[in-house]
Amino acid sequence: MSYDAIVLAGGAARRLGGADKPTLPVGARTLLDRVLAACQDAAATVVVGGRRPTARPVDWTLESPPGGGPVAALHAGLRRTTAAVVLVLSADLPFLDRDTVRALLTAAAAGPGDGALLRDPEGRDQPLVAAYRTESLRREIALLATEHGTLHGLPLKALTAELDLARVTTAAPLASFDCDTWEDLATARARIREHGNVLDQWINAAKNELGIDLDVDTKTLLDLARDAAHGVARPAAPLTTFLVGYAAARAEAAGADPAQAVAEASRKAADLALRWAAEAEPAHPGPTDPTPTDPEGNGSP
Repeated sequence: MSYDAIVLAGGAARRLGGADKPTLPVGARTLLDRVLAACQDAAATVVVGGRRPTARPVDWTLESPPGGGPVAALHAGLRRTTAAVVLVLSADLPFLDRDTVRALLTAAAAGPGDGALLRDPEGRDQPLVAAYRTESLRREIALLATEHGTLHGLPLKALTAELDLARVTTAAPLASFDCDTWEDLATARARIREHGNVLDQWINAAKNELGIDLDVDTKTLLDLARDAAHGVARPAAPLTTFLVGYAAARAEAAGADPAQAVAEASRKAADLALRWAAEAEPAHPGPTDPTPTDPEGNGSP
């Protein structure tokens, strides 16, 4: 479904000693870039905060005056959006993934209410990991501005308390994990490097760095690298996977589907590695020819 995204990247980060939290790296990618990757299919992405380098283009804006808090920042972001549904995220979510984003958007579109927010494993609502109906947000923000005379300093709870929101839980328990302290940041960096996470995290970081948007069949490529290393020579593994990528890029340029191009190039290279390895096995002798007999019976051929 079509949606816009608003990422709130302001705040003083007092518990981080005033560090620019969105630019802090986790797994060699900034927290902000990690959040932007999770919503990269948004029709428009607005980041509310000071300009920083980002891996993809975004629209920048600030609340007026700056430092007005989340409701004021959200209001500033809404002014730059046009979609009927808006995804609202904080800029410090290192483990947010596309599946969680899709679950929020689906719940917001399916229900009769004002949107959907994530409920974390401890049962807490996360209003900055949520999808809202844009009209509902604008209505409630206008009412708050009339009631209080300003949006400056208002807590997000003042806004969400009046909205009818569905609660979403996902299979990714860390999707709502945010980095408010140096301890949180250290925890996130350690989790990135755990055995069950490190490969996927590295692949995502590499794709982000290289500007590649492609679902990588990791198992197929690892199997290919194993076959090349064992059947040919250890250095053949990285060189073979490079050649597969190059062949896939050429096929894509000729009009092939990228994922299919990778799969076909991997299949051909894997077959080649197996044929190569087969030649190193001992050759099986053919049938033994019978010894010619002496028609005269003297025992000599």
